[in-house]
Amino acid sequence: MNDLWVKQCGISHTGSFKDLGMTVLVSQANRMRKLKKNLIGVGCASTGDTSAALSAYCAAAGIPAIIFLPANKISIAQLVQPIANGAIVLSLDTDFDGCMRLIREVTECLPIYLANSLNSLRLEGQKTAAIEICQQFDWKAPDWVIVPGGNLGNVYALYKGFLMCRELGLTDSIPRLVCAQAANANPLYLYYKSGWNEFLPVKASPTFASAIQIGDPVSIERAVYALRNSDGIVEEATEEELMDASAQADLTGMFTRPHTGVALSALKKLRQRGVIASTDRTVVVSTANGLKFTQSKIAYHSKELPELQCKFANSPVEVKADLESVMDVLKSRLPSLQKKNSAS
Repeated sequence: MNDLWVKQCGISHTGSFKDLGMTVLVSQANRMRKLKKNLIGVGCASTGDTSAALSAYCAAAGIPAIIFLPANKISIAQLVQPIANGAIVLSLDTDFDGCMRLIREVTECLPIYLANSLNSLRLEGQKTAAIEICQQFDWKAPDWVIVPGGNLGNVYALYKGFLMCRELGLTDSIPRLVCAQAANANPLYLYYKSGWNEFLPVKASPTFASAIQIGDPVSIERAVYALRNSDGIVEEATEEELMDASAQADLTGMFTRPHTGVALSALKKLRQRGVIASTDRTVVVSTANGLKFTQSKIAYHSKELPELQCKFANSPVEVKADLESVMDVLKSRLPSLQKKNSAS
């Protein structure tokens, strides 16, 4: 492809696109407290990134943050962010969907403001990613935008941003949206493959793309609306496909997380089927910083994942500390040296 781009949404305050929406939401919560509204805190269920964004902005505003996390289902790097920011972190023996049900029940009982993407303020902030993309292309919308999807608020937020740009006359078109899901947590994909016939929640299985390990997304209706109105597509990626795609992308100098691998895997499949042309301007949305998922990368490159081939693994080479041993390794690994040896 000659016009392929990656939108780096992980270069932000807490390292994910969730900052875009959370700064809007917490600003409004802060305003409500100053107006003496009965608000004792802001809460969310999270698979990692939402909790990091909420806890950071609440700490800055002096508002208690209440975080519901599924136990043992998020990375250490994600877990430490709300802890460091002083949030009240509850690690619950359930999955994200269970956390979501509980936080909704709690916010009905207590004056805690719900910060999940059910809240439209989050989407108002997240739509700015679409505006940035248009601006970066001199106000020309790309042909395709591919985004990983779990709770599915971001799909609708991007659509809303692109639609606003067109309605304001800033752009002439809306890109076709692709929502990419992990095959282990793919209720939207199954709904799409049924011809939008019937949505059935699934029990999400463990996936390296843990932030989208969601079987009953709260923004399903809004996501479907966005996809149908943008002539969109839903694709899925297996664990091997998403980890290989992430590792392959890293060879270009990026440091992607597994969720970006899901989107890149979808891109590869759509290119292979000829759906996306080689000349189509295509943007893959990288939703967060790869430094949040170093554990899975270490396991991949160390080939500690027996269920995967890890064909792009690049393990360190243990070498004796002498010149001859080092030269032998370099000759075996550097193509230019191999060519010289064969020529001689």
